[in-house]
Amino acid sequence: MLTKIILIRHGQTTWNIEGRFQGQSDVELMPEGIEQAQKLADSFPLTTLDAVYCSDLKRTRCTAKIIADKFNLPLNTTAQLREMNFGKWEGMFFDDINKKWPNAINNFFADPLSITIPDGETFSQVQNRAIDAIDNIISNNSGNTIAIVAHGAINRTILSYAANIPFNHIWSVAQSNTAYNIFSYDDEYKKFYIHTINNTSHLLV
Repeated sequence: MLTKIILIRHGQTTWNIEGRFQGQSDVELMPEGIEQAQKLADSFPLTTLDAVYCSDLKRTRCTAKIIADKFNLPLNTTAQLREMNFGKWEGMFFDDINKKWPNAINNFFADPLSITIPDGETFSQVQNRAIDAIDNIISNNSGNTIAIVAHGAINRTILSYAANIPFNHIWSVAQSNTAYNIFSYDDEYKKFYIHTINNTSHLLV
């Protein structure tokens, strides 16, 4: 039995535009982010949905609600899908982080499993949390079509897991605001099939 998942990144925020680390700071969508989410809902790539999941942060809940309303579905929120906790980096710019913690940003992208963020999560913790989340959602929705709205690091983690990409290459997986990814899970063969990654065609409309 195939379970189909459309995995979506939230719409744009001011911190996305400014290049700040957001993490679990509860930043709201900017008007352009709401418009992006509406464009996705208006030209949604799937004709049916059985459930909509999202993190409990405002930027994903707002994005997910626009999609859920199109299909008259309730939102299922879970803290398991929250963005990575960036600790003392949250709200900071890349350059400011590098000044305070030299080479931290280079290491963050080049060898994510080695990085320790002050008062933040490790990538191993994020990996375990995101994989638990997707496994739980799939086991509770076998054979259904599910939308999940989450965050950049979470989406990349889930896609790396599904596509069997080595975790140190997580940043090679692009995830734009309101980009969608479609993949399926086969219960019988215990296997994922990747169909689409980082599709933003709805933003061209």
